[in-house]
Amino acid sequence: MRKTIAVLNILTVFAFSCSTPEKAEIAEVRETKPEETQIVEEIEIPKELEKKVIANGDEKRTGSKTKIPLKTTMAAGQINGNGGIGVSGTGMGGGSSAYGTVSGYARRALNGRVAMSPVFYAQNTEQYESPDENGWKSAKTEPLSTFSVDVDTASYSNIRRFLTNHELPPADAVRIEEMVNYFTYNYPQPSNGDPVKISTELTSCPWKAEHRILKIGIKGKEIDLKKAPPSNLVFLIDVSDSMQSYNKLPLLKQSFKLLVNNLRDEDLVSIAVYAGAAGTILEPTPGSEKEKIISAIENLSAGGSTAGAQGIQLAYKLAEKNFIKGGNNRVVLATDGDFNVGISDDSALVKLIEEEKEKGVFLTVLGYGMGNYKDAKMEKLADKGNGNFGYIDNLLEAKKVLVNEMSGTLFTIAKDVKIQIEFNPAAVSGYRLIGYENRMLKKEDFNNDRKDAGEIGAGHTVTAMYEIIPANADVPPIVDELKYQKVEPAENLSPDETATVKVRFKKPDGDKSMLIKKTVKTDSFIDFEKTSADTRFAVSVAAAGMILKKSKEVEKLSWDFVVSSAKNSKGNDEHGYRAEFINLIEKSQLISSVK
Repeated sequence: MRKTIAVLNILTVFAFSCSTPEKAEIAEVRETKPEETQIVEEIEIPKELEKKVIANGDEKRTGSKTKIPLKTTMAAGQINGNGGIGVSGTGMGGGSSAYGTVSGYARRALNGRVAMSPVFYAQNTEQYESPDENGWKSAKTEPLSTFSVDVDTASYSNIRRFLTNHELPPADAVRIEEMVNYFTYNYPQPSNGDPVKISTELTSCPWKAEHRILKIGIKGKEIDLKKAPPSNLVFLIDVSDSMQSYNKLPLLKQSFKLLVNNLRDEDLVSIAVYAGAAGTILEPTPGSEKEKIISAIENLSAGGSTAGAQGIQLAYKLAEKNFIKGGNNRVVLATDGDFNVGISDDSALVKLIEEEKEKGVFLTVLGYGMGNYKDAKMEKLADKGNGNFGYIDNLLEAKKVLVNEMSGTLFTIAKDVKIQIEFNPAAVSGYRLIGYENRMLKKEDFNNDRKDAGEIGAGHTVTAMYEIIPANADVPPIVDELKYQKVEPAENLSPDETATVKVRFKKPDGDKSMLIKKTVKTDSFIDFEKTSADTRFAVSVAAAGMILKKSKEVEKLSWDFVVSSAKNSKGNDEHGYRAEFINLIEKSQLISSVK
């Protein structure tokens, strides 16, 4: 048996000596007592494999027999070889790491030992952050609710990745607002020169009959790409060792080629990369030279550590050097977010991005891969860098983000967009905002033009929903009446108005905000079954998000309702995104039923 295993090891060396296999992801490591073992086995080498093996610069075998020392080091459940290939374990070789059952770098010379272990354990280092779910507020004591818009969609496509792999996503990976905003809605276009417009719908709450749902929609102005200002784009691409997997750098290359094929002649593209260090591989090149740009992308390969901060600094320098006044100046960062060289702390990276954005350069962050995907880090960078954040799990998603919705992804029409709702205590007893937990602002931030907020791209739609308790509902009060002081609403306050919605925004190159507002009339209420298909579909998506997030508000929510409601409100579905959502929630229901 020992001879058989050893022969398999030699066959593995030759089979992988001229290739660079993909790196498998690692999940959970089992603790083991460290120990070191020296094994020497004399084995027969088949004649067809009688070739010279170079080890440490010397010929170690020319005949049909050889003694190969197999040094294994076992620590924390991982077996690490020093410079060889990994066989069902973790091995180092050819200057890099190997993870997997029979994988790793051998290159053309076997330079060191062979790493072996009888059991393979994976380690998942994905990172997510999720604040506590928004709670109920009293309209009498806290009538103002303030938050920043969020046009990111990364959470939805990441959830799809989990469900495609037949598992439910971690609750912290679910951001309900990003699920809802993944879809576009038929909101009215802005008018009077404003870049955005507010619309509202008031309907019944399908999971609590005595409650209501207030849906707020914001529509960004559409632009004609042919007449849009020229773009100065810097592609900042992570080519570190962690990007080798098929769903990282190979998918990234395909994604960016889709984008390049839709550039105009007047657009400029630069490409910077980072691994152990950062460098420029393509100086500013006009969109008319697509073959040159695509060739630079095709030649990318992964290897080395991840100096992400250095890459960010270089990309912004390139963008500033070629800055187009009145144009679209943007860094497009593509990575798994696993920075491990130089500045890697989230707060330090955020500070770096905040400093760079003052130069008038916007940011798009595209996440790739699994296993070491750093969702929390990338969301923070996009949030603080006047940007947006998407997760690319397949080529169709790349087409959606970079082709179908190119104008929204790359062209900002309003920045620092904030929403503030004032609820009328004569009509509303209590309310809670569904989602947007990490976008909440203080009420004083709404009028503070120094306070950063989210951006809206051309044609983007932003949707927010409140679950509200009407003032006449037969439910316990959110907050008891005060004993020592009274909070009195305005005199002769009428219940005819439910709320007033206010939106502040700045022009992309502006420093002073502008205000628009809309009043929600109480008599605009429509029963859920009679409200618009868009509203019913958005509520269905939010309900699915609450179930996946294990919300404390889902006592009477079921997958049956979500599936039925989504099917009945699919409406116009040009690209099939809503049909796909229905398939995903049906799969969620099945997975939940067998857990």
